[in-house]
Amino acid sequence: MFHVGGARSALQNWIYAKQQGGVFVLRIEDTDAARNSPEWTEGILSALDWIGISRDSYEGPYFQSSYAQEHRAAAARLHDSGRAYYCDCTREAVQARTGNQYTGYDGYCRDRGLPPGEGRALRFRTPDEGTTVVTDLIRGEPTFENKLIEDFVIARGDGSPVFLLANVVDDMTMGITHVIRAEEHLPNTPKQQLLWDALGVKPPVWAHVPVVVNEKRQKLSKRRDKVALEAYRDEGYLAAAMRNYLMLLGWAPSGDREIVPWSVIEDEFRLSEVNPSPAFFDEKKLRAFNGEYIRALPVEEFIEACRPWLTGTGTIAPPPWQPEEFDPAVFATVAPLAQTRIAVLSEIVPNVDFLFVATPLIDEAAWTKAMKEGSAELLEATIAAFEAVDSWDAQTLKATLEAVGAERGLKLGKAQAPVRVAVTGRTVGLPLFESLEVLGPERTLTRLRAARLRLV
Repeated sequence: MFHVGGARSALQNWIYAKQQGGVFVLRIEDTDAARNSPEWTEGILSALDWIGISRDSYEGPYFQSSYAQEHRAAAARLHDSGRAYYCDCTREAVQARTGNQYTGYDGYCRDRGLPPGEGRALRFRTPDEGTTVVTDLIRGEPTFENKLIEDFVIARGDGSPVFLLANVVDDMTMGITHVIRAEEHLPNTPKQQLLWDALGVKPPVWAHVPVVVNEKRQKLSKRRDKVALEAYRDEGYLAAAMRNYLMLLGWAPSGDREIVPWSVIEDEFRLSEVNPSPAFFDEKKLRAFNGEYIRALPVEEFIEACRPWLTGTGTIAPPPWQPEEFDPAVFATVAPLAQTRIAVLSEIVPNVDFLFVATPLIDEAAWTKAMKEGSAELLEATIAAFEAVDSWDAQTLKATLEAVGAERGLKLGKAQAPVRVAVTGRTVGLPLFESLEVLGPERTLTRLRAARLRLV
C-alpha cells in the first residue's frame, strides 16, 4: 500500500519539478524480489492518479531492476580504482574480534587484497579523515565525520548491488538533479554522497523533509498506524482534501489559512520554508478537513461523489439494500441534508439506509437507549396523531409530535428519540421530520406500529 508519507514526498517532488520547469520521475525500486509485485506497482500508480499526479504528468515508471548492468559496472569501477574491496567477514567474526555486537565493521579486510568470490561482499573504502558535508535545502549543511562512517557494503556476496549503490547509479543514469525524500534517509546521504564523489559525478541537491509521526510522536508505522493512502480513499476522503492536508505536514501557506486552493499551494510552496521538525499526522484534523471539503461541494458533485458507496462499485462494499431498492431521486432530495452531516463519504450509507431498505436496520444499543418506560404509550399516541394529520410535511409532523410530547411532559428532544429509532434504527442521523416527509406516511406508520408491537 502507498504510505501517506510517500504521498507527501511525491507531491513535494511533483510541485518542485513544475516550479523549476523540470520533470518529476517515478522509479520503482524493485530489486528486492520479496517486496516486489506488479499489483503493488499498479497500486502506487493508482494512488498517484487519485491524489492528482496523473500518469501523463511524470516520466516513468522506471524499474531499478532494468539497470542491473549499470549497477555491476559501477561496482567494478569502484573496485578497480581501489575505492572498494572484497570482504569475507561474517557478522559473528566481526563481533568476535571487537567483542561488541553493536560495533560496526572494523576494516579487517581493507588490505587483504581478496579477489571476488562466492560469499564475498564488496565494501566501500570510506576515507579515514575529513568530513562529508551534505548541502540540504531544508536542513542547511549537516556535517558527518568520515571516521565515524564504517566501510559499508555496496554489493552482496552474489554480486547484486545494495540499495545505496543502486540508488546512486540510477540517479546518475537518469540525470536526477534534486532528491526530495524523507528525513529517515538522511543517515544514508553521506554514504551516497561519497559514492557520487568516488564515481566522479557531482551529487544532486538534497532536501530531507520531516518525518511524519502519530499522536505519540512515534514515526508512522504500517504495523501500528493507519498509513495507506488507499485506505483513506476507500473510506471516502476526497483527494483534494487529502492533497491539501498532506502538504501542510511540515509547511504552511501564507497567512492563517490552512484550507486553500491547490493553485495557491502550487504557487506558494517553497522547500526552504519546510520545517525540519517532525510533522504530526492528525487523523482527527484530516477528518475535519475532509468535512469542510465535502460541505463546499456543489450538491450535484456531492451526489456523484457518493455514488460508489450508494451503488457498491469499485472496491467499495455493497450497501445493505438491493440495487432495485435504491431511488436516485429520493437520495437527491435528502442529499443537501446529508452533506452537512458527514465527514467522510462512507458515512452516507448509515445516514440514508432507512430510505432504501424494507425494514430499518435497528441498532440494538440505540433501541435500548431510546425505548424507556412510557415509550410504548408515546408511540401509540404518535401513530394516532400522525394518522390524523391533514398534510404530511416536516413542519406539520414536528408540531404534531411536539404536542404529543407536551401532553406527557416531554420536550421534543425526548419525544422524538423513540420515533427516530423506530423509523431509522438509530439515535442520530438526518433531521427527523424531513426524513419522515421523504419516507412517506405508509412506511413511517408501518415502522412505528412494528416498534409498538415489539414493546408489548
